[in-house]
Amino acid sequence: MIFAPSLLWLTTALLFLAPAVNLMWRGGTGYCFFALVALALGAAIANRRMPGYFSALRTYRWFTIGMLAFVVGSGAQQLVLGYWLPREFDSVARFALALPVFLLLRQLPSRNLRVIGWGCAAGALAVASWAIINQPPGGWTDANRLNNPYTNAIPFGDTSLLLGFLAVFTLGWDNPRDWRVLAPRVLALVSGGYASFLSGSRGGWLAVPVFVVLLGMQYHWFTQKKRLLIAMLAIVIAAGGLLSTGRVQKRLAEVPNDVSMMHRGENHTSTGLRLELWNASLMMFSRHPVWGIGKGHLVDELGAMAKRGEAKAEIVNERAHSDFFSTLAEMGAVGVICLLLFYYGITVYFWRHRHAADPAIRAASYSGLAVATSTVIFGLTIDVLVPVMVAVLLALLVATLLAIIDARKRELQSEAQAMPVALVPETQSRD
Repeated sequence: MIFAPSLLWLTTALLFLAPAVNLMWRGGTGYCFFALVALALGAAIANRRMPGYFSALRTYRWFTIGMLAFVVGSGAQQLVLGYWLPREFDSVARFALALPVFLLLRQLPSRNLRVIGWGCAAGALAVASWAIINQPPGGWTDANRLNNPYTNAIPFGDTSLLLGFLAVFTLGWDNPRDWRVLAPRVLALVSGGYASFLSGSRGGWLAVPVFVVLLGMQYHWFTQKKRLLIAMLAIVIAAGGLLSTGRVQKRLAEVPNDVSMMHRGENHTSTGLRLELWNASLMMFSRHPVWGIGKGHLVDELGAMAKRGEAKAEIVNERAHSDFFSTLAEMGAVGVICLLLFYYGITVYFWRHRHAADPAIRAASYSGLAVATSTVIFGLTIDVLVPVMVAVLLALLVATLLAIIDARKRELQSEAQAMPVALVPETQSRD
């Protein structure tokens, strides 16, 4: 399919800007995303009669199902329980809208789509620069954690960390040996980690070992002794340096201290309040196991439980600080199925292509696995799928990375078909 140069350049610019401005410009990623949605819907209408334009929705059926799961589940729940809260579709609708964006992006040259890697690097560099320039008197402390005006420190730090690591994961489809490419990507990794460090988002740090393992698998650190030794040495030095800092030591030491206070009946710590929330969510599930209490009704139910003495007033809020427990309480077993379908849909195709010989497909696969696994890990201690700025970035990243895999596979197939017969191996020509 041939697209006008202006469409290619506009799409490329939007893919760069979307992750680059996520933590710096409120709504910026959303504006880029909806511009892509508008282009995608226009392309879908123009190509509705084109054979195969919509076939990718069947080819990647689990991706399609996963992106639609929460929209369908929430709609069915509100229909069954007889209420209407349109705002509950706000964030999950981004996943459904990512499907036409995916259909558009997979038709574009993969080299244009790969700019999203530089967008992630720019986003990490920007947030670290902003942290340095806008450092308050006395610096960023536990009492004044790094964030921005439109989100709190936890999703801010988690997103910073993800952007930094994606800058290195996506390095695989460029030239990792070129220092002009390598240096800014590594600097972006350090910048994203620095912003996460200043945010004090310790729940997000659980993803770091997973990222390191995935990077080792992508770049074959574990297959050669020299690479393994260098990688282990770098990891030990980095981990030792971080663990020696007072902030990390304090944040990690708070966990056993919180547990100790919980055993004494003092559950006002962040860990204790989370466990109280999760226990209340389990209680709600036991009473409403199929459809839950209704998406958007958690704060009201927690308030009612507090009045009955079944929960503490301190935990009354709109979310359970966990994607799993919020879904369990609000949507019951149906919601858990939707959540599992979503996780599976954004993971399965990246996992299947992780051994690809082509650098672009391989890098896109491991980048997608980084996005998928971090979504699960971050969601253990915070509601990842609720903030619109996080949901829209997640939807765009997954759609773009999968589009790169699909587009690159077709490019390789076209190159193979265009190969002169004389260059085709003799055994293959006989077949």
